[in-house]
Amino acid sequence: MKSDTIYKKAFNHALDLLESMQTGAEMPTENQLAMQLDISRTTVRKVLAAFTACGLVSTALPRIKLRSPGSSERFPDAETVPISAQVEKNFMQWILKDDPRPGTLINELELARKFGIATTIIREFLNRFQRFGLIEKRNNTGWVFRGFTKDFALELFEVREMYELRSARLFAGLDLSSPLWRELAAIRVAHVELLDDIDTRFQDFSELDSHFHRLISSASPNRFIDSFSDVMSLVFHYHYQWRKHDERQRNEVAIKEHLAYIDALASRDPERIEAACRAHLLSARATLLRSTEE
Repeated sequence: MKSDTIYKKAFNHALDLLESMQTGAEMPTENQLAMQLDISRTTVRKVLAAFTACGLVSTALPRIKLRSPGSSERFPDAETVPISAQVEKNFMQWILKDDPRPGTLINELELARKFGIATTIIREFLNRFQRFGLIEKRNNTGWVFRGFTKDFALELFEVREMYELRSARLFAGLDLSSPLWRELAAIRVAHVELLDDIDTRFQDFSELDSHFHRLISSASPNRFIDSFSDVMSLVFHYHYQWRKHDERQRNEVAIKEHLAYIDALASRDPERIEAACRAHLLSARATLLRSTEE
């Protein structure tokens, strides 16, 4: 399952690269593709074999682009996301829609049925959060959502500030051939589209926000920081949605902050990037603290 997801994601990223090339242009070498897509050469060969089989690139070396891919040739987004990320997304949406309060019981079997997955996967997911004190396992009653305290929020935000500032600086230093730049451009378009339709789609911001900050952190992969990503995503989105009365206005402000942040990253100017990053984090911190107080 994991390797299949990696292949499908790499296949779609390679299609993005192919679309940016002129017909007849020479494809990068296997080593170059492995570096640009951040995948193994084995996966690169599998992708290229699929490309040649459907007539996208030539079989003879050096390979050249024969035609542009169609939208139907891409794998659906749901198939390029690991099951753990899918569970996190479903769980977060359940939290946001049901708006549970501290003390709410969480039933593994009910969640498994709701998400259409095995209870063992739900249990593994909940266990990851248990060590942070957000969820507690109680005998005979299942899981209990414990909620958040102000001290917990401040400690968590301190970690977020440290690693995001570092990631933002490293993002600016990425080679221009990195696929992360294309992802950044695409996510900017998504922000503009959401801002244009903010009155009816303001609740879509939480997912876009998560995608944006994960993209920044992907510039500096760190196994220890990654262990915090799930709980951070849940905490910030849970509290962004908790205060319903000004949700639209807050999300509009955050979108504009993101756009300034994205443009700063694209400028590759360290001072501009740090200023935009700190401004957005300061705003997010204030929102989080107001939510915990309520």
